[in-house]
Amino acid sequence: MTARDEVAERYERFALVEAPGRSALYAEWASGVATDASACDVIGRLPPDRRQPPLVFALARLRGAPETGGYPEFAAWLVRHGDELVADASVRSLQTNEPQRSAVLLPALAAIEGPIALIELGASAGLCLVPDRYSYRYGGAADVRLDPADGTSSVVLSCDLRGVRVPHLRMPEIVWRAGLDLRPLDSSDPADRRFATALVWPGETGRAERIEAALEIASGEDLRIAAGDATDPAALAQLVDSAPSGTTIVVTTPGLLPHVPRTGRERLFETLAALRGRDGRGVDWISLDPPALHDRWTTPVDPNGWPGFVLGLNGRVLAAADPLGAWLEWRAG
Repeated sequence: MTARDEVAERYERFALVEAPGRSALYAEWASGVATDASACDVIGRLPPDRRQPPLVFALARLRGAPETGGYPEFAAWLVRHGDELVADASVRSLQTNEPQRSAVLLPALAAIEGPIALIELGASAGLCLVPDRYSYRYGGAADVRLDPADGTSSVVLSCDLRGVRVPHLRMPEIVWRAGLDLRPLDSSDPADRRFATALVWPGETGRAERIEAALEIASGEDLRIAAGDATDPAALAQLVDSAPSGTTIVVTTPGLLPHVPRTGRERLFETLAALRGRDGRGVDWISLDPPALHDRWTTPVDPNGWPGFVLGLNGRVLAAADPLGAWLEWRAG
């Protein structure tokens, strides 16, 4: 398959399956690209792992691509600015900065005795490294309000609780934070902040404002986000060994593993198992993954009919959860 054909197929699928209901603009652009040889050729110049529609469209919008006038205006811009797009894609990759995920990670964190040293793999700008700095409003099966010790946060996350009561809903005690990412974003850098908000799809109401507020909070924290491969045992061990004594080390992988090749996932699983079972200080692992992604669950997961992602703690299934944190259905006994 040629690069042109691969791009056309990918963008047609995105227009038909992924964009509807989330972004009318991206659906229009992707549908146009799928039948436009010139646009496919421009995007085909990007490395295969940089051709995702949400990344290409975000980089184009950052460069000033017209968001009105229909697809022909966008297509003309894309052809004129192809070199710039290729250059931008060499230093930017698709990253999910979604603080809302903290609302479904919190019940797992709350089940762990503190003080906690928190490490996130695939941390990006670190917006899920500061869950104790956000406010939470849980509704549905329970009505729970949680705020930081100093009052209501500028980031208030609402989450619908389904099914049985969720235990341990409390603020975790986090005293140290670190992250690992192939291309970490600096929450205090204006260019990185613009990129993080540009990754929000047009039409996603309120998400850009939430991310902007979370970036402001993260920029005021002492976050250590190292550049490196999350599946590299030495890179993860270095962060683990840096955690202060007297803390419970917790490693999180919220939504990371679907973006990691199978060999890398298996290497990471083995590393986490070794760290958890080592003498002295062990490591707890909180995961948020699609149910069919792997078979490392210690309790059964039937992907057929499973709603959303699986929230797990050390391989034990805790809950079904929305991938971006909008709802949680507790499943642990």
